[in-house]
Amino acid sequence: MLTNNVYQEEHIPTQFERFWRSFRSNNLAMFGLWCLILLLLITIAAPFITPHDPQAQSSHLLIPPSWNPSGTVEYFLGTDDLGRDILSRLIKGSQLTFGSAIIITLIAALIGCVIGILAGMTKGLLSSTLNHLLDTIMSIPSLLLAIIFVAFLGFGEFNILLAICLALIPRFIRSVYIAVHNEIEKDYIMAARLDGANDFYLLWNSILPNILIVIATELTFALSIAILDITALGFLGLGAQAPSSEWGAILGDSVELIYLAPWTVTLPGLAIMVAVVIVNLVGEGVQDALNAGTE
Repeated sequence: MLTNNVYQEEHIPTQFERFWRSFRSNNLAMFGLWCLILLLLITIAAPFITPHDPQAQSSHLLIPPSWNPSGTVEYFLGTDDLGRDILSRLIKGSQLTFGSAIIITLIAALIGCVIGILAGMTKGLLSSTLNHLLDTIMSIPSLLLAIIFVAFLGFGEFNILLAICLALIPRFIRSVYIAVHNEIEKDYIMAARLDGANDFYLLWNSILPNILIVIATELTFALSIAILDITALGFLGLGAQAPSSEWGAILGDSVELIYLAPWTVTLPGLAIMVAVVIVNLVGEGVQDALNAGTE
């Protein structure tokens, strides 16, 4: 085979190259990645690509989607009971649901991973106390924790995002703490300590690469939980309030129309389901690729 390499040694792929090669070979994961990129682009460009004003009311009430004989292309996904364009509201709502879920998940992951790593690297009373405390908190569902925080902080979009972020942090602390603690007990860490390696070197070069699978798994799970919790609180009326275009709030406002205009309920529900499925497809692909690289 012709090559432009003047050396005869075989090229050894980097860790990222091995990860990407394994991830790219998974067709479902690649499909999920392209869908995730498309969803991110829609979320970022939402104010510029909405065909109508999401809050503008009109006299075109409960027009069915365009594939229905009574529908029209002007309102591609139909209108609600106030004449608002559903497609525009779903596109705008992606920022309030999907975009917000990504932001609070990243914040929770950063805070939780830092605390979990520090706790996992320590021993004694502090580590034991944190372990039992997190066991107690983890026994409470994240949605219930978020509702408790909302009860103290009050209603509103910012408060529910803060509440869900606070509810997600213990999950990251617990998972990272256990992963780091188990990794420190292994023989290769003890051998590296005997060779004079300090804690920072061990953390950066030995522990972190081996717990990436745990962090990726928890990120995927937390992002799915964040999307579902945001929409659930919006549906219950504890989060985004009408006339917000957040997907859960749209679902809650239209639930009484399920028999008269089912598209006003099924379309926001499909948007929530598709977002969660895409996140899980990419997350599963990342976990499999990291597992392949570790093995």
